[in-house]
Amino acid sequence: MKNTCLAIVLGMSAFASASAIAADIPFPHLETTGRGEVVVQPDMAVFSVNVVETKKTAVDAKLAVDQAVTKFIERLQASGVDKKDINSANISLSAQYNYPKDHKPELVGFRANRSVEVTVHQLTKLNSYLDDALGDGINQINNIDLKVADTEKYQQQARQKAIENAKQVAASLAQGFGNRIDGVWQIEYNTNNQPMPYRRSNDAVMYSSMSKGAVDQSYTDNSIVIKDSVNVIFKLAEK
Repeated sequence: MKNTCLAIVLGMSAFASASAIAADIPFPHLETTGRGEVVVQPDMAVFSVNVVETKKTAVDAKLAVDQAVTKFIERLQASGVDKKDINSANISLSAQYNYPKDHKPELVGFRANRSVEVTVHQLTKLNSYLDDALGDGINQINNIDLKVADTEKYQQQARQKAIENAKQVAASLAQGFGNRIDGVWQIEYNTNNQPMPYRRSNDAVMYSSMSKGAVDQSYTDNSIVIKDSVNVIFKLAEK
Protein backbone atom coordinates (compact mmCIF):
# COMPACT_ATOMS: atom_id res chain seq x y z
CA MET A 1 0.00 0.00 0.00
CA LYS A 2 1.31 3.40 -0.93
CA ASN A 3 1.66 6.15 1.67
CA THR A 4 0.50 9.49 0.27
CA CYS A 5 1.44 12.81 1.85
CA LEU A 6 -1.13 15.58 1.30
CA ALA A 7 -0.28 19.22 2.05
CA ILE A 8 -3.03 21.81 2.25
CA VAL A 9 -2.00 25.48 2.18
CA LEU A 10 -4.41 28.34 2.92
CA GLY A 11 -3.84 31.92 1.81
CA MET A 12 -1.93 33.53 -1.00
CA SER A 13 1.61 34.07 0.25
CA ALA A 14 2.31 30.49 1.28
CA PHE A 15 1.89 29.19 -2.26
CA ALA A 16 3.86 31.99 -3.88
CA SER A 17 6.89 29.69 -3.94
CA ALA A 18 4.89 26.69 -5.15
CA SER A 19 6.97 26.38 -8.29
CA ALA A 20 10.14 26.24 -6.21
CA ILE A 21 8.58 23.61 -3.97
CA ALA A 22 7.36 21.64 -6.96
CA ALA A 23 10.85 21.65 -8.43
CA ASP A 24 12.07 19.71 -5.39
CA ILE A 25 9.37 17.03 -5.52
CA PRO A 26 11.20 13.78 -6.32
CA PHE A 27 8.48 12.17 -8.44
CA PRO A 28 6.49 13.01 -11.60
CA HIS A 29 3.79 15.59 -10.98
CA LEU A 30 1.80 18.42 -12.55
CA GLU A 31 0.25 21.66 -11.29
CA THR A 32 -3.21 22.94 -12.21
CA THR A 33 -5.44 25.82 -11.19
CA GLY A 34 -9.12 25.02 -10.94
CA ARG A 35 -11.66 27.83 -11.31
CA GLY A 36 -15.37 27.87 -10.62
CA GLU A 37 -18.09 30.47 -10.52
CA VAL A 38 -21.77 30.75 -9.66
CA VAL A 39 -24.04 33.51 -10.98
CA VAL A 40 -26.84 34.48 -8.59
CA GLN A 41 -29.45 37.20 -8.34
CA PRO A 42 -29.07 39.66 -5.44
CA ASP A 43 -31.65 39.39 -2.68
CA MET A 44 -30.51 42.28 -0.48
CA ALA A 45 -28.64 45.58 -0.71
CA VAL A 46 -26.72 48.03 1.43
CA PHE A 47 -26.79 51.70 0.49
CA SER A 48 -25.35 54.80 2.11
CA VAL A 49 -26.44 58.42 1.98
CA ASN A 50 -25.04 61.69 3.31
CA VAL A 51 -26.46 64.98 4.43
CA VAL A 52 -24.11 67.96 4.33
CA GLU A 53 -25.03 71.38 5.72
CA THR A 54 -23.04 74.57 6.18
CA LYS A 55 -24.22 77.08 8.79
CA LYS A 56 -22.86 80.08 10.63
CA THR A 57 -22.36 78.15 13.86
CA ALA A 58 -21.33 74.60 14.63
CA VAL A 59 -24.50 74.06 16.67
CA ASP A 60 -26.73 75.10 13.76
CA ALA A 61 -24.84 72.91 11.29
CA LYS A 62 -25.11 69.85 13.53
CA LEU A 63 -28.78 70.53 14.22
CA ALA A 64 -29.55 70.72 10.50
CA VAL A 65 -28.01 67.37 9.65
CA ASP A 66 -29.46 65.72 12.75
CA GLN A 67 -32.96 66.84 11.79
CA ALA A 68 -32.60 65.50 8.24
CA VAL A 69 -31.25 62.16 9.47
CA THR A 70 -33.97 61.84 12.12
CA LYS A 71 -36.73 62.40 9.54
CA PHE A 72 -35.15 59.85 7.21
CA ILE A 73 -34.85 57.21 9.93
CA GLU A 74 -38.46 57.77 11.01
CA ARG A 75 -39.65 57.29 7.43
CA LEU A 76 -37.53 54.15 7.01
CA GLN A 77 -38.93 52.61 10.19
CA ALA A 78 -42.46 53.54 9.17
CA SER A 79 -41.81 51.65 5.92
CA GLY A 80 -40.79 48.54 7.82
CA VAL A 81 -36.99 48.84 8.04
CA ASP A 82 -35.70 47.34 11.29
CA LYS A 83 -33.69 49.67 13.53
CA LYS A 84 -30.75 47.23 13.54
CA ASP A 85 -30.49 47.67 9.75
CA ILE A 86 -29.88 51.43 10.08
CA ASN A 87 -26.45 52.79 11.02
CA SER A 88 -26.39 56.56 11.53
CA ALA A 89 -23.64 57.03 14.10
CA ASN A 90 -21.13 58.81 11.84
CA ILE A 91 -20.83 62.60 11.92
CA SER A 92 -18.06 65.06 11.14
CA LEU A 93 -17.87 68.80 11.78
CA SER A 94 -15.32 71.20 10.30
CA ALA A 95 -14.74 74.94 10.25
CA GLN A 96 -14.96 76.67 6.87
CA TYR A 97 -12.66 79.57 6.01
CA ASN A 98 -12.40 82.20 3.33
CA TYR A 99 -8.84 82.98 2.22
CA PRO A 100 -8.66 86.58 0.91
CA LYS A 101 -5.47 87.58 -0.80
CA ASP A 102 -2.91 89.16 1.54
CA HIS A 103 -5.22 88.79 4.53
CA LYS A 104 -5.67 86.33 7.34
CA PRO A 105 -8.17 83.50 6.82
CA GLU A 106 -11.71 84.42 7.79
CA LEU A 107 -14.04 81.97 9.52
CA VAL A 108 -17.25 81.90 7.47
CA GLY A 109 -19.13 78.99 9.03
CA PHE A 110 -19.16 75.32 9.92
CA ARG A 111 -19.88 72.29 7.78
CA ALA A 112 -21.52 69.20 9.28
CA ASN A 113 -21.57 65.89 7.46
CA ARG A 114 -23.58 62.91 8.65
CA SER A 115 -23.97 59.56 6.91
CA VAL A 116 -26.59 56.83 7.12
CA GLU A 117 -26.07 53.22 6.00
CA VAL A 118 -29.16 51.11 5.39
CA THR A 119 -29.44 47.36 4.84
CA VAL A 120 -32.40 46.48 2.61
CA HIS A 121 -33.87 42.98 2.71
CA GLN A 122 -36.70 43.72 0.27
CA LEU A 123 -35.14 44.88 -2.99
CA THR A 124 -38.50 45.95 -4.43
CA LYS A 125 -38.49 48.79 -1.87
CA LEU A 126 -34.95 49.99 -2.56
CA ASN A 127 -35.91 52.76 -4.99
CA SER A 128 -38.63 54.10 -2.68
CA TYR A 129 -36.09 54.29 0.17
CA LEU A 130 -33.77 56.30 -2.07
CA ASP A 131 -36.63 58.65 -2.97
CA ASP A 132 -37.44 59.03 0.72
CA ALA A 133 -33.83 59.95 1.45
CA LEU A 134 -33.85 62.83 -1.01
CA GLY A 135 -37.25 64.00 0.18
CA ASP A 136 -36.04 64.13 3.77
CA GLY A 137 -33.16 66.50 3.03
CA ILE A 138 -30.40 63.98 2.33
CA ASN A 139 -28.33 65.50 -0.45
CA GLN A 140 -25.90 62.71 -1.39
CA ILE A 141 -26.42 59.07 -2.34
CA ASN A 142 -22.99 57.50 -2.14
CA ASN A 143 -23.22 53.83 -2.98
CA ILE A 144 -25.57 50.92 -3.61
CA ASP A 145 -24.01 47.54 -2.90
CA LEU A 146 -26.08 44.55 -4.04
CA LYS A 147 -25.59 41.34 -2.06
CA VAL A 148 -26.88 37.85 -1.43
CA ALA A 149 -27.83 36.84 2.08
CA ASP A 150 -26.46 33.29 1.97
CA THR A 151 -23.07 34.02 0.40
CA GLU A 152 -21.40 31.01 2.00
CA LYS A 153 -23.76 28.55 0.30
CA TYR A 154 -22.89 29.91 -3.14
CA GLN A 155 -19.20 30.19 -2.25
CA GLN A 156 -19.19 26.47 -1.47
CA GLN A 157 -20.84 25.75 -4.82
CA ALA A 158 -18.19 27.79 -6.64
CA ARG A 159 -15.47 26.03 -4.60
CA GLN A 160 -16.72 22.59 -5.61
CA LYS A 161 -16.76 23.68 -9.25
CA ALA A 162 -13.17 24.89 -8.89
CA ILE A 163 -12.13 21.54 -7.39
CA GLU A 164 -13.83 19.60 -10.18
CA ASN A 165 -12.22 21.88 -12.76
CA ALA A 166 -8.76 21.29 -11.27
CA LYS A 167 -9.27 17.51 -11.39
CA GLN A 168 -10.65 17.54 -14.93
CA VAL A 169 -7.79 19.66 -16.24
CA ALA A 170 -5.21 17.48 -14.50
CA ALA A 171 -6.77 14.25 -15.80
CA SER A 172 -6.97 15.66 -19.33
CA LEU A 173 -3.34 16.79 -19.31
CA ALA A 174 -2.12 13.49 -17.91
CA GLN A 175 -4.11 11.49 -20.46
CA GLY A 176 -2.84 13.67 -23.28
CA PHE A 177 0.72 12.75 -22.33
CA GLY A 178 -0.06 9.07 -21.93
CA ASN A 179 -0.14 9.09 -18.15
CA ARG A 180 -2.69 9.20 -15.32
CA ILE A 181 -3.20 10.95 -12.01
CA ASP A 182 -2.08 9.02 -8.94
CA GLY A 183 -3.19 11.25 -6.06
CA VAL A 184 -2.82 14.78 -4.74
CA TRP A 185 0.41 16.12 -3.29
CA GLN A 186 -0.42 19.70 -2.37
CA ILE A 187 -3.49 21.97 -2.32
CA GLU A 188 -3.41 25.76 -2.07
CA TYR A 189 -6.66 27.60 -1.53
CA ASN A 190 -7.07 31.32 -2.17
CA THR A 191 -9.11 32.65 0.77
CA ASN A 192 -9.54 36.13 -0.77
CA ASN A 193 -12.28 35.33 -3.27
CA GLN A 194 -14.99 38.00 -3.14
CA PRO A 195 -18.44 38.22 -4.78
CA MET A 196 -18.40 40.54 -7.80
CA PRO A 197 -21.47 42.31 -9.22
CA TYR A 198 -21.95 42.74 -12.95
CA ARG A 199 -24.69 44.19 -15.16
CA ARG A 200 -26.23 41.96 -17.80
CA SER A 201 -25.36 43.32 -21.25
CA ASN A 202 -28.88 42.79 -22.61
CA ASP A 203 -30.55 45.02 -20.03
CA ALA A 204 -30.11 48.37 -21.80
CA VAL A 205 -33.16 50.58 -21.21
CA MET A 206 -34.42 54.06 -21.99
CA TYR A 207 -34.97 55.59 -18.55
CA SER A 208 -37.06 58.48 -19.85
CA SER A 209 -39.85 56.08 -20.89
CA MET A 210 -39.66 53.61 -18.01
CA SER A 211 -42.58 52.78 -15.74
CA LYS A 212 -42.13 52.99 -11.96
CA GLY A 213 -41.75 49.21 -11.81
CA ALA A 214 -39.06 49.33 -14.48
CA VAL A 215 -37.25 52.11 -12.62
CA ASP A 216 -37.31 50.05 -9.43
CA GLN A 217 -35.97 47.05 -11.36
CA SER A 218 -33.17 49.15 -12.87
CA TYR A 219 -31.52 49.34 -9.44
CA THR A 220 -31.54 45.58 -8.96
CA ASP A 221 -31.01 44.11 -12.44
CA ASN A 222 -27.40 43.22 -11.75
CA SER A 223 -26.27 39.69 -11.13
CA ILE A 224 -23.56 38.68 -8.70
CA VAL A 225 -20.72 36.38 -9.71
CA ILE A 226 -19.22 34.37 -6.88
CA LYS A 227 -15.87 32.91 -7.90
CA ASP A 228 -13.44 30.50 -6.33
CA SER A 229 -10.12 28.97 -7.27
CA VAL A 230 -7.75 26.29 -6.06
CA ASN A 231 -4.16 25.41 -7.00
CA VAL A 232 -3.27 21.75 -6.86
CA ILE A 233 -0.11 19.68 -7.36
CA PHE A 234 -1.07 16.18 -8.54
CA LYS A 235 1.12 13.12 -8.48
CA LEU A 236 1.52 11.30 -11.75
CA ALA A 237 1.69 7.53 -11.93
CA GLU A 238 5.28 6.34 -12.17
CA LYS A 239 5.84 4.18 -15.23
